[in-house]
Amino acid sequence: MEHNEIDVEVKNLSKNFKEFKAVDNVSFSVQRGSFFSILGPSGCGKTTILRMISGFETPSQGEILIRNELVNNLPPNKRRTNLVFQHLALFPLKTIFNNIAFGLKRRKMSGAEIRRRVKDMLERVDLQGFEGKYAHQLSGGQKQRVAIARCLVLEPTVLLLDEPLGALDLKLREHMKLELKKLQSRVGTTFIYITHDQGEAMTMSDQVAVMLKGRMEQIGKPEDLYNSPATPFVAAFVGDMNRFIGTVLAKSDGYVTIGIGSLKVKGVPQPELKDKPDSLCFIRPQNILLRPIEDQVPNNFQSFPGVISEVIFEGHTRSYLVDLAENFQLKVVVPQATRRKAFSVADRVQTAWNPNDTLCFSTDSLSDIDMNVG
Repeated sequence: MEHNEIDVEVKNLSKNFKEFKAVDNVSFSVQRGSFFSILGPSGCGKTTILRMISGFETPSQGEILIRNELVNNLPPNKRRTNLVFQHLALFPLKTIFNNIAFGLKRRKMSGAEIRRRVKDMLERVDLQGFEGKYAHQLSGGQKQRVAIARCLVLEPTVLLLDEPLGALDLKLREHMKLELKKLQSRVGTTFIYITHDQGEAMTMSDQVAVMLKGRMEQIGKPEDLYNSPATPFVAAFVGDMNRFIGTVLAKSDGYVTIGIGSLKVKGVPQPELKDKPDSLCFIRPQNILLRPIEDQVPNNFQSFPGVISEVIFEGHTRSYLVDLAENFQLKVVVPQATRRKAFSVADRVQTAWNPNDTLCFSTDSLSDIDMNVG
């Protein structure tokens, strides 16, 4: 099998609900055997896309192909997809065996074939020996695996997962992120995963599509979205970011200089900035050095004095809020493993970072970011 074979291709897909455009001319493809996530805030259209792929919604325009077959007019039961919901809907009065066997019995398979398939699936999701138990006897993570096994036993080309970890508590969710990725790698089925949680998408996915207001903002590997966000919304939504607005003072040698009060901050202008008078800039807290005021910083770094206004101990990291001149505040994240002495509130310090780590966009998307990121 070629690595670049495509299981799902979506072309110019749109969905209108009366006057409201829930999905607006979206295109993407999903490689066979990959874990593909659609990430975005509530109401961005991601679940609508999943429902169109599974056949529960009809596209207003565009095409959906599964293994090169156009499926727009096929009902859900004729498509080689299966859907795992947030609320797992396991049958409480059926054993785990009968929960997993449910779809096979509806297909009128022989008892021997059903037993073979269920036994194989229990092994693949690491639940062998649980076939006689009931849902109330399982942990949240085990229930999750039963719900996935019930879908996978029907051998779908694509498994669609709609926020399946949303109902779990935080610690179990963290555990299940890793479990789901291991399970997907083990079974080799293509997963399309819907989430509003960027941590889930970044941890598990081979590819992530970030959505806003029915449109795709960027599609790429998690590290590409993190390191090279294509739009200000992706910059704000993926990972932790400082953001600030300033006046464009100058452009030269591939950099832009942004004025924030009396401070002048250099950064990399993004194509959309063009000749706009103001800029929305981003710098990751992890990319900022925090040093005593008298220390030297690397020659290619820009440096600004400041005062620590807050210290947040987070176990493996310590976060500092640093007030710079003109009410300009930055968050700086320092690993706990560092040998440097921790700073305290009211300490005078300097912040320093490489201008290449400051991304400068236009301010046009600010309202979308404020509404969806906070």
